[in-house]
Amino acid sequence: QKEDIEVTLLPAGHCPGSVMFLFEGENGTVLYTGDFRLAKGEAARMELLHSGTRVKDIQSVYLDTTFCDPRFYHIPSREECLNGILELVRSWTSLTRYHVVWLNCKAAYGYEYLFINLSEELGIKVHVNKLDMFRNMPEILYHVTTDRHTQIHACRHPRDDECFRGNRLPCGMTCQNGNPLHIISIKPSTMWFGERIK
Repeated sequence: QKEDIEVTLLPAGHCPGSVMFLFEGENGTVLYTGDFRLAKGEAARMELLHSGTRVKDIQSVYLDTTFCDPRFYHIPSREECLNGILELVRSWTSLTRYHVVWLNCKAAYGYEYLFINLSEELGIKVHVNKLDMFRNMPEILYHVTTDRHTQIHACRHPRDDECFRGNRLPCGMTCQNGNPLHIISIKPSTMWFGERIK
């Protein structure tokens, strides 16, 4: 049997360009999420998920997410995580200009919110290996740099952890103006919350 289906892509909030699929046809409506991260109230602002003043009647929701597991009892909001990281980075980088932070980001995308907010709040650009990947996200280009002489790094190396153990940033920096760098590593990771006891 043939049936016309309308497919709507909704922002998933997982990383730039990530979407959820809303399928609507004569036999009902289905939402397929993929990995997503929506803060409270975000779905309420998605006009395409509503019909008039009501949420569309969805018969089935397919959740395809890493964190749909009882181990992830509580995952703090993005804002809570940002505030914790911001406090740590501010206290460390304010000690001296040789106190630097390495953001150990395993994925290529998905940290833009963190980079932009750290840069805006602290007035420090985030060092990345290349700017190419952000060319289609002009809002972040002001907040990232390829200049290694900054206090916040998100640069990458195939053996990141090995580099860091030697008090060396993945970009190879160990000192600045002859002064050794004091480096702390922050690993922004939701997986951490699954390893904690309730």
